[in-house]
Amino acid sequence: MPRTLRLVLGDQLSDNLSALRDLAPGDRVLMAEVMAEATYVRHHKQKLVLVFAAMRRFADRLSERGVDVRYVRLDDPDNTQDIPGEVLRALEDGGLDRIVATQPGEHRLTRAFESLVLQAPVPLEVRPDDRFICPRPVFEAWARDRRELRMEFFYRDMRRRTGLLMDGDKPVGGRWNYDAENRKRLPRTVRPPDRLRIAPGPVVQDVIRLVEARFSDHFGDTAMFGWATSHAEAQSLLAHFIADILPDFGDWQDSMKGGEPFLWHARISAALNIGLLDPLDICRRAEAEYRAGRAPLNAVEGFVRQILGWREFVRGVYDLKGEDYVRSNALEADRTLPGAFWSGDTEMACVRDVVGV
Repeated sequence: MPRTLRLVLGDQLSDNLSALRDLAPGDRVLMAEVMAEATYVRHHKQKLVLVFAAMRRFADRLSERGVDVRYVRLDDPDNTQDIPGEVLRALEDGGLDRIVATQPGEHRLTRAFESLVLQAPVPLEVRPDDRFICPRPVFEAWARDRRELRMEFFYRDMRRRTGLLMDGDKPVGGRWNYDAENRKRLPRTVRPPDRLRIAPGPVVQDVIRLVEARFSDHFGDTAMFGWATSHAEAQSLLAHFIADILPDFGDWQDSMKGGEPFLWHARISAALNIGLLDPLDICRRAEAEYRAGRAPLNAVEGFVRQILGWREFVRGVYDLKGEDYVRSNALEADRTLPGAFWSGDTEMACVRDVVGV
């Protein structure tokens, strides 16, 4: 019986990942913590903890279902420390007839896959990443022949395609965008909501020790880590936001207050971006709160626009424009960022209160 090596990257921790859809007995899933992914930029320590811990917990989730998982830890002495190297090393065990992967979200990893095709002794099948709401061909068709790409027009098209917050072919409430109602100044008398605290478990604590030992020169403070690293924790964060925070999200979504890092924001972006949550499910759950009269339209529309509009639009532009887009430099910026953007050592409160936390 043919056996497949199925590669899962650190931001692809989804049960419905295309690379896992036809998983068969005898197939092997490969996941690897590698320095190449941890150091291509100086990531915040908490991001490293988030990704490595979530990877380990997803691998455990698969193993508990009887899936054969080859999991390579960062401190494995035989770790080649890059994705192509770990794929080739996994193939050395023999008995694997092909590699299946899901399209990576970054151009540099697409290049790594291209080099892997030339080196691997078995074929590589790269499947579309269909965890986004807008497939790549749909965005390309929408963008074709347009003089400019504007998020607002894309967002309206996505509302029509999905039916989110629509009454027939019209937007609910008669308007597409309620952003003008979402710019209120936060009064001193308004108290931010209590937040759901996620205590680091044993897996997270182990990864924190690893990150502090191996990435001590990176910025950030792991003592404050409280992000979701499992599907269950991500669902808890989402449920807490939907029930207790979403109704007031619209009024205060643009507000800032010293000493308050989260205010009315959902804290789900990290979980969403590594695959622990589904974007369309999030939008539909928010819409259901409006339909049930539990959240106002300005809050729900403003929240849905961040995911259905901005997140999908930015991903579409990134894919469409390709690697040259990052070098286009329309503002002709030619100076490096000051060190304060990593150290937080500055009198600018907007940077000091965020960087290094």
